[in-house]
Amino acid sequence: MAKLKAAILGATGMVGQRFISLLEDHPWFEVAVVAASPRSAGKTYEEAVGDRWKIDLPMPEAVKKLVVMNVNDVEEVASKVDFCFSAVDMSKDEIRAIEEAYAKTETPVVSNNSAHRWTPDVPMIVPEINAAHTDVIQYQKKRLGTTRGFIAVKPNCSIQAYAPVLTAWKEFEPYEVVVSTYQAISGAGKTFREWPEMEGNIIPFISGEEEKSEKEPLRLWGKIENGVIVPAEGPVITSQCIRVPVLNGHTASVFVKLKKKATKEQLIEKMVNFSGEPQKLGLPSAPKQFIQYLEEDNRPQVTLDVNYERGMGVSVGRLREDTVYDWKFVGLAHNTLRGAAGGAVLCAELLKAQGFIEAK
Repeated sequence: MAKLKAAILGATGMVGQRFISLLEDHPWFEVAVVAASPRSAGKTYEEAVGDRWKIDLPMPEAVKKLVVMNVNDVEEVASKVDFCFSAVDMSKDEIRAIEEAYAKTETPVVSNNSAHRWTPDVPMIVPEINAAHTDVIQYQKKRLGTTRGFIAVKPNCSIQAYAPVLTAWKEFEPYEVVVSTYQAISGAGKTFREWPEMEGNIIPFISGEEEKSEKEPLRLWGKIENGVIVPAEGPVITSQCIRVPVLNGHTASVFVKLKKKATKEQLIEKMVNFSGEPQKLGLPSAPKQFIQYLEEDNRPQVTLDVNYERGMGVSVGRLREDTVYDWKFVGLAHNTLRGAAGGAVLCAELLKAQGFIEAK
């Protein structure tokens, strides 16, 4: 089977680099085009990135000599590929406009950006949680006037450490959640070399993050009505988001109230057996087990657990009854794998399996 050709829009940034690294030996997709800002255009990918390669694996040979295209040459980039991954670094309005422009060339766009997360007919997908939301794409295509072009997005990286758990517990009806996330610096596209002031430091503010952490899970749990996704009304989530001196891995400390009584054993059983379409379909990037539960008191730990299931799984520990809320736990997810590029690749695999992404 010929591989589908992908463009990486915003290929020189940290998430773009992660896409390139993940797609190196992908069974279904290959990187055919790397596109970035006009200042990188015309250089080879290796030259354009220079000493800013941030991934802990070497740059794949196959992309080193690819000439970077100007991401604004939409028609030209789109003509060479079957679909795009978007990780462009622009203002929200510019991102919305350029992703729509690509979709209108009949080129599906799978975006890591937040710009379209609240566009009512754009599905925001964690494939294990809401694979059925791709049904909204037919309405989006009508609006855009396309037959195969559309946009799909993945949600914020920080919610991956707790939204899957709350989904697994759905039958116990969580209705109130307090979450504090302790977020890695790669979430800001940085390494310690570029952000030395983060060493031994904590910053109690990440712009826009708390609102995303509170609202985006509700959109994942929403329903399609009249051609748009209507977010769920609950549970009510309140959050604080803190930047910590860790390179990869967002940790969440979570307190939950449930309407229905559950035992610890039931809650663990629901988590470890929770799976969805990616597992059913055997998608190449899907974790075999989405959520693992660790019994030790001092887990999950970033150094030991962040790469669980190649960074595509969620690690949970310290589940115990609480004196104010019903239960509390700690979750951990890899923010640039499950939370960013890996989540978008899994989303593209789902879209291909469902027939939305095909060769042009």
